[in-house]
Amino acid sequence: MNARLKSFFTGIIVPLVVVAIWEASARAGFFSAVVLPAPTAVAIKWWAYLSPAQPWDPAQQSWLAWIFSGEMVDDAIGSLYRVVVGFLVGAVLALPLGLLMGASRKIYALMNPLVQVLRPIPPIAYIPLAILWFGLGNPPSVFLIAIGAFFPILMNTIAGVRHVDGIYLRAARNLGVNQWTLFTRVMLPAATPYILAGVRIGIGTAFIVVIVSEMIAVNNGLGFRILEAREFMWSDKIIAGMITIGLLGLALDTAVSRLNNHLLRWHRGLEH
Repeated sequence: MNARLKSFFTGIIVPLVVVAIWEASARAGFFSAVVLPAPTAVAIKWWAYLSPAQPWDPAQQSWLAWIFSGEMVDDAIGSLYRVVVGFLVGAVLALPLGLLMGASRKIYALMNPLVQVLRPIPPIAYIPLAILWFGLGNPPSVFLIAIGAFFPILMNTIAGVRHVDGIYLRAARNLGVNQWTLFTRVMLPAATPYILAGVRIGIGTAFIVVIVSEMIAVNNGLGFRILEAREFMWSDKIIAGMITIGLLGLALDTAVSRLNNHLLRWHRGLEH
């Protein structure tokens, strides 16, 4: 516990210094409040963005429903929904293909040219096609997020399977295991660290893509709200939305990191 507290306080030193300099510069009038408002103004706007618009009426709604009726909460839930659905679609497609391409040279030779042609194309480039194919709303956003998550997971899965130490493979073959057992009991566990690293990168990419897609294809979400604030020059709300995105991204990354550590307890350096 002491080590965790020490790590926490060490990690917030630089952010606190940056915020202090930012606040002092804003109060000194080094830049316009329209261009870059002070942290205190951003905090006030962030709280207003988070808080429910209407007072709580017990006769109309429950306390929990009232808490979740805030604009920011609604936007965050919408963004997280698209991230989760799009990421799951991308992962479900990428994992089997990556395992097959990593385990079979024939499948790798067959699919790799197409993968290498499509992989450099950023998900943003698919926006016109996504709107043309799926219209507006969640479907085009989910499509773009799935593309963003697909390739990091695919490439890491391929690399993990193809880089299994040959000693393990030869030892398993010498013990007479069949191809299925070799794949499930040797290659897949050895590739798991690579796969989970790809999952972590894929989730981060999905969260980046969802913000871009919400600026174009939907009428709610954190990306939509930031674009709306830009049109009215609400810099404080823009920054409040950006901070919310950062906090959600940090929470997701922390959760995935903890899951990785739990699943890789057997891996070198994570036994304890």
